[in-house]
Amino acid sequence: MKNIKAIIFDAYGTLFDVNSAAEKCKHKIGDKWEGFANYWRTTQLEYTWLRSMMNRHKDFWQVTEDSLDKSMQAFKIDISMRNELLDLYKVLLTFPEVKEVLNKLKEKNYKLAILSNGTPFLLNELVKSNNLDNIFNNIFSIEEVKTYKPDPKVYNIPIKKYQIQENEVAYLSANTWDVSAGGNYGFNPVWVNRNNSIFDNLDYVPKFQIKSLTELLDII
Repeated sequence: MKNIKAIIFDAYGTLFDVNSAAEKCKHKIGDKWEGFANYWRTTQLEYTWLRSMMNRHKDFWQVTEDSLDKSMQAFKIDISMRNELLDLYKVLLTFPEVKEVLNKLKEKNYKLAILSNGTPFLLNELVKSNNLDNIFNNIFSIEEVKTYKPDPKVYNIPIKKYQIQENEVAYLSANTWDVSAGGNYGFNPVWVNRNNSIFDNLDYVPKFQIKSLTELLDII
């Protein structure tokens, strides 16, 4: 990958483990915790897409609350756990290799940024709680444009900020639809395929696929 000036990361599922909130409560939720966590995440994403299409924007925290309420009802989880799950979502854990890789990339003087559906407050809290302060040049939120990924307006946010070309960006995401959107926009996407998933058929196939961020160091 040549002429890269900025490395931009999706947050949820790429840097931060979205299932870690439910996992911390698995002793209360029981064996269904993982199915519940996946359902919560899927519903959350569906709500972002539907709200964008309907032009009925709510910020990501409100969407997270709404999707949790549906998920708790679907999995018959005691409503008394609602606040605990929401509090844990504010301090999701990173995947194990994230901090080390980010520090190594920082030494190479790339611009490092997050581009996420999350609100600025949520993203800043995640960065602080995982001791990633002083790593990122910028933390970009879709709240700047009031619509969610995969709208091209979202991917234009860092281009406008850095005044660089689309092909000068390496974009990392664990979400295949996000990788496709970034690639169709003009980024150089890298699919972080941690779970041996199958790529979606969305008119774009990334050149690079990795199982953890550690492998990024070999291609950047």
